[in-house]
Amino acid sequence: MTNLDAVEGLDAVTRSLARRTPEQLAALLTRHAEPLARRPAPTELRGLAQALWSYETLHHLVLHLDHPRLQVLAATARISQERAGRDAPGPAAPAPGADYQSLMAHRLSFAHLATEPVPPEDVYAALGAAAPGPARTAAESALRRLCDDGLAAPAEDGTIVVPPRAPQLLAAHDLGPFLAHAPQPAPDDTTAPGASAATVPPTSPHDESRAAAATLAATVDRLLAALATQPAALRKSGGLAVREIKRLAKAAGATEPHTRLLLDLALAADLIALTRSPSGITALPTGAYDDWLARPPGARLAPLLAAWSGLWDIPTHTPPGETPTALVRGHDRHAPALRHALLAALAAVPLEGGSPLPPLPFTEPPRQEPGTRTPWEGLLGAADWHRPLAVTRQPMAGERAAHTLHEAACLGLVAHGTLTPLGRALLADPRSLDEPLGDLLPPLLEQAHFQADLTAVVPGRPTAALQALLTAAADRESEGHAVTWRFTPRSVRRALDAGHRAETLLDDLARVSATGTLPQPLDYLVRDAARSHGRMRVLPAACCIRSDDEALVDELAAHRDLRDLGLRVIAPTVLVSSRPPAATLDALRAAGYAPALESDTGTTTVERLPAHRTKAPAPPRNSHAPLALAHRLLGLPAPSQEVTATGAT
Repeated sequence: MTNLDAVEGLDAVTRSLARRTPEQLAALLTRHAEPLARRPAPTELRGLAQALWSYETLHHLVLHLDHPRLQVLAATARISQERAGRDAPGPAAPAPGADYQSLMAHRLSFAHLATEPVPPEDVYAALGAAAPGPARTAAESALRRLCDDGLAAPAEDGTIVVPPRAPQLLAAHDLGPFLAHAPQPAPDDTTAPGASAATVPPTSPHDESRAAAATLAATVDRLLAALATQPAALRKSGGLAVREIKRLAKAAGATEPHTRLLLDLALAADLIALTRSPSGITALPTGAYDDWLARPPGARLAPLLAAWSGLWDIPTHTPPGETPTALVRGHDRHAPALRHALLAALAAVPLEGGSPLPPLPFTEPPRQEPGTRTPWEGLLGAADWHRPLAVTRQPMAGERAAHTLHEAACLGLVAHGTLTPLGRALLADPRSLDEPLGDLLPPLLEQAHFQADLTAVVPGRPTAALQALLTAAADRESEGHAVTWRFTPRSVRRALDAGHRAETLLDDLARVSATGTLPQPLDYLVRDAARSHGRMRVLPAACCIRSDDEALVDELAAHRDLRDLGLRVIAPTVLVSSRPPAATLDALRAAGYAPALESDTGTTTVERLPAHRTKAPAPPRNSHAPLALAHRLLGLPAPSQEVTATGAT
């Protein structure tokens, strides 16, 4: 056998791609955007077919196949491989003690590739789905979806070709018998002796989701505000130090695992970024954070939830032997598929049949009688059907799944052992969450209730402008369904330091008052703080110049060539300069003086020329809208800008 069969397979998938409309091809590019982004953008359909069938892309895509599609792909690849080996046997097995080249030649022989076309009927027969029925319907549907995803293609004679290297990925996995439908998670056994009767939860999943979403919105708001006030420094080895996580967790009012989760989500949603500075790498909000603040609460959470669905990490889970950290590049490619599998399994659980989430730290639930499964084992078994290669076939499956579900509960996606309406919306389309989140969270409030005890209460979530005003002049005191700020002399002085004047501050506060007026104690507090504010002054100085020669000091202060330094005499022998030491030294020497640099300890400093180095910037990657790229690959005229923008979203 030669390469000809593999080339014919690529021809078949190329023809299949060419028969699609631009919208269908753009949908395929969008579904496979993540693995295709790791390769150069294709310039022709043949290049796209090669990218789809490459080992790296295939390795990523098979993780997101459910049981029927994976079974059909594996059966087709196995039959094709067997026929290829029978028609053109590979070299004989090397003798014991053979050299490395002989072993690799046998391992990589073309007989190990799936290059022969396979009739669909043979695939259905191998899966036990030859006769009409649910199994046959599921197998046919799975084959159509594989063809839609570019993982299989019909040849001209009606046979099916699959990626030649599929057997190398799937041969080691025992997928079991073909199941047309997902197994139902085992219900919580509350009928056992000594167990309490099943009761309906006191709150609905919708109510639990609403409370979790409100808490999440407030926590993320405080976390990003803390980063905006004081950026977090990363370790030289990467990731946040434990002390930084503790500081941010305290500012956000969250646990450390949840703080790590929200930091990673904010980074994935481009709300924060890592910036290199002379002192190291820091994390701080981006310009998108300002736009984010102006959005309603639901629109704020939408990018964070969408980022969670595709995050290559389980931030709250720390493998044994590793230090908990955040803001590091995720490398767990199975995490997105695990999330989808667990959410899809919980979607089939009715409200009264849900089981409590296993507590953390996770321990395996005790096994029941032989032949029975615990509810936790039933849930993992159902999740296995939706993503067979990402759940129980991975190390620490139970621990990873438990942390994933606790993250989902924190985000308002899971409650009472089943999916919330928000979780079902995320499972259907992570990019269309604005409407369900808008229905879940109330609008922001623009007014506060000022009370005589020097507090201001907002009975809900305040707007960004109201929150900024109250935070500038008062200290946040409590969280919950109502947010409380308290005015103190120190907090009012903080507002005056930020540029507010007493009259304008009182006017701004009265404008956001629910009654239009302010209590008299608050008015007195602001005016008393303003009377004592600024009675002493602190002047800025980049450096100072000292000399025992008072006449020389007066000469420098009056020198016309040194006006750019902003020299001022603060003592008979001392001047202050508005420029840093290096610029001040250069200006003095250019004027004909001979100054010496002195350290903060009073010793003379020896000056040496610095030697700076930097890395060449990496060229930016040219991104293409899927619809525009689909038109170009199909050889069609470029779409209008409006259509391209719609296809890119």
